[in-house]
Amino acid sequence: MDAASGLSTRALAAPQSVIVEVVNYARGRDGLIPLWVGEGDLPTPDFISQAARASLTAGETFYTWQRGIPELRQAIVRYYDRHFNKTLGMDNVFVTGSGMQSIKLSVEAVASPGDELLYLTPAWPNFAASAELSGARAVGVPLSFTNGKWQLDLGRIEAAITPRTRAIFVNTPSNPTGWTATRADLVALLDLARRHGLWIIADEIYALYFYADARAPSFLDVMEDEDRIIFVNSFSKNWSMTGWRAGWIVAPAEIGQALENLIQYSTSGVAPFIQAGACAALDHGDEFTRQNVVKATMSRDILCDALIATNRVETLRPDGAIYAFLKIDGITDVRAAALDIVDRTLVGLAPGTAFGAGGAGFMRACFLRDPLHIRTAADRLASYIAAL
Repeated sequence: MDAASGLSTRALAAPQSVIVEVVNYARGRDGLIPLWVGEGDLPTPDFISQAARASLTAGETFYTWQRGIPELRQAIVRYYDRHFNKTLGMDNVFVTGSGMQSIKLSVEAVASPGDELLYLTPAWPNFAASAELSGARAVGVPLSFTNGKWQLDLGRIEAAITPRTRAIFVNTPSNPTGWTATRADLVALLDLARRHGLWIIADEIYALYFYADARAPSFLDVMEDEDRIIFVNSFSKNWSMTGWRAGWIVAPAEIGQALENLIQYSTSGVAPFIQAGACAALDHGDEFTRQNVVKATMSRDILCDALIATNRVETLRPDGAIYAFLKIDGITDVRAAALDIVDRTLVGLAPGTAFGAGGAGFMRACFLRDPLHIRTAADRLASYIAAL
């Protein structure tokens, strides 16, 4: 009997990443411009790394606070005061081992096996996989797509609610579509959740990557203190810390002990030297993030404008996040196309099928890179499209 046959059904059901398949296919090729994963091209800035090194030198390598060191939780409180004009308490804040863990813990906090969680599609695939691995059922509700623009369809969401529904997962600005909820959208979603007694899990990781204002509209702008909302976030995108695996949760204080218990039985907390770096990111990293947004704006416009000019790509400049979601005329098998594009152009894109319902026929490109590199990638892709 082979070892795999003895695995649990949940482990065997964990889906293989379609994006990783393309990454592994192309890894190490000279001249490759990788636009497939959601990260920028800059390493973590030194003021963050220096803070982590100082913590290590000081011997801060022991077990620490399950909810996060007080210094970091207070820095997160200051972040929300500064960017969202929202006053939180330290008892609302929980440090986690990545945005991904924040999502996993939030799912486990609100859903039991057999419960249903709604989410908007196309979507980053890890939420649905996380829900399913926790024994819940992830139910995708498609955004509408018209003339290159993605929009919320509240009627579809309400129609998907059943007696087993426990929460709605809302990622805005969205990975991969760039859809960004308006204030009116958030009010409508919150009203729907209130009427049906549902939690909202709000993924606002890309809130500062918003191209019409200093930040995107947030549930923090429209909620009341008693609303059932869990916010998940990450240090990865704003401060070029994808490899650090650090994130946080903001949640009602009343569920704090339950969240602390879930942290205890998953990672037992985040390494204190990583948290020291995270403190530096929050307290001294606003200008670095602002420069990242400026770069993303330039690169977004270069990539989208060049591809729209081919008259064979259906998309618009996204309102938020760091991705262009492209529908290329003549391409139906996007997995095969992603591999072919690597071979012919040395540009790495993510197949839209990785993002669930509504993603078929699309490809995702992360444009948080040097505008000169994005110009080269755009020229290569435009030539490829013209030859189809």
